Amino acid sequence: MADSLSTGLGEEKEKENEDRERDTKAVKTDQNKEKDGITDTPGFHDKNGGDRDRKGNLSDLSLVRFITTELTRGYFLEHNEAKYTERRERVYTCLRIPKELEKLMTFGFFLCLDTFLYVFTLLPLRVILALLRLLTVPCCGLGGSRLLQPAQVCDVLKGFIMVLCYSMMSYVDYSMMYHLIRGQSVIKLYIIYNMLEVADRLFSSFGQDILDALYWTATEPKEKKRAHIGVIPHFLMAVLYVFLHAILIMVQATTLNVAFNSHNKSLLTIMMSNNFVEIKGSVFKKFEKNNLFQMSNSDIKERFTNYILLLIVCLRNMEQFSWNPDHFWVLFPDVVMVITSEVAVDVVKHAFITKFNDISADVYGEYRASLAFDLVSSRQKNAYTDYSDSVSRRMGFIPLPLALLLIRVVMSSVKIQGSLSFMCVLLFYLGMITLKVLNSIVLLGTSCMFVKEANMEEKLSDPPPSVASSRANSRANRAKNAHTAPQQEPTSDKAGISLASGITLPTDKPESASSTIPKSNSDAFLTTPDEDDEDKIINTDTGLEGEGLIHRTPKKDLLEIDRFTICGNRID
Repeated sequence: MADSLSTGLGEEKEKENEDRERDTKAVKTDQNKEKDGITDTPGFHDKNGGDRDRKGNLSDLSLVRFITTELTRGYFLEHNEAKYTERRERVYTCLRIPKELEKLMTFGFFLCLDTFLYVFTLLPLRVILALLRLLTVPCCGLGGSRLLQPAQVCDVLKGFIMVLCYSMMSYVDYSMMYHLIRGQSVIKLYIIYNMLEVADRLFSSFGQDILDALYWTATEPKEKKRAHIGVIPHFLMAVLYVFLHAILIMVQATTLNVAFNSHNKSLLTIMMSNNFVEIKGSVFKKFEKNNLFQMSNSDIKERFTNYILLLIVCLRNMEQFSWNPDHFWVLFPDVVMVITSEVAVDVVKHAFITKFNDISADVYGEYRASLAFDLVSSRQKNAYTDYSDSVSRRMGFIPLPLALLLIRVVMSSVKIQGSLSFMCVLLFYLGMITLKVLNSIVLLGTSCMFVKEANMEEKLSDPPPSVASSRANSRANRAKNAHTAPQQEPTSDKAGISLASGITLPTDKPESASSTIPKSNSDAFLTTPDEDDEDKIINTDTGLEGEGLIHRTPKKDLLEIDRFTICGNRID
């Protein structure tokens, strides 16, 4: 009996001690909440909060207390400092995008202008020099020497293509095409214009491949086994392509001219609103750094092409009004509207793409350095491509069809009669050559500065990749990279790199591991993996991703992305 009483008293004491400890903890918790400024939410009770008076709690729940709590409650942003700091950086990045993007666009615009002026200025002179060499070398008895260098052969082919296509374009009636398009309905013209944009991208995607195939077929060493259909079929394919592409751009310019001359400007408004549809098609996609580079090149090409189309429209309208300067100011507001909408769409599109994909605004400096590297490398003695072709591969801007159309429009709009007119044409041609030379000098100096800032001088001395060896060793390299870590190529100390134009880039900075970028010999990748996915390796044969592996394949370098992707942003 005594034992049972003592046991009961012991249990009661233990319960009392537990209740005291629980009350003490509750008091400390309330004190901590009051100290941190955190109050209890009315209507919610702690399950282990001890014994509370339910009637007292219900009496405290009132509308006045709820409104008072809503008016006086606070919160502390510093408790989530990392999140809000990241949001602020995103705002600053979006504010930097217009400036950085326009720097890239301006540099790319002058690159396209340099390539475009090359067709009118230096290409005819190079063709004349090549033809003179072709005539004089056999007469001098130098039978053992090569008649024409590979670059001269390419220049002669370009000259013949331009002459044949211009003779074919002379049979196309621009006025009849204008009235034929003007008679169509607004909706039909809107659909036609969209179809022309898609067709232009497809033509640009395949056109430079046709021209490159012609150049290589005409200049490849004769010792090799013949694996092509011949130079003449390739030449006919190139002539057909340039002619069809020029006709397509002519229809596009004519449609834009009809939109400018419409009375209610409804077609022009619809065409400008079509630019904003581009935002919907690109902003909400996943973009890597390399995909954004491809889109930026496409935007540069599109902006320059639109400027040339606007020039053609202004020339045709001024010719119809007998070159009255007052009519130009009638067209000027529409021209400004087209340019402004194009710039606004590019800024908004790139700002939100960088925001959604966590891409820094500094990446546009890398893009600018990559374009500058193409210009500097084309001036070397061991250059393996012409700069105009390099721009065509990088941006998809092929100057031959657009230049052919501009020549056709100028010749039909401007009448040359008398010796004074020929003198004016000669002075204009000398002015274009002067502009081309000055533009090339400024671009070359600016590009050297960009290349030096990006620490890319060492890559200028690397030999060009061989296509045959690339195809033969691509599988072996992929298998090797899957089992062994990529090793960096050793670089030697260089005092400077001399270019063919006499410009020297000093390499006074110390060499670092980041300046040497691993190269890939295949075109299997179009995108660069994210920096967060360094634990992954991509198998190029199966397309699978394996996690947990130590080694992975090297990233695709920006300098290796020279394929045509302007027909669509291909996201792998």
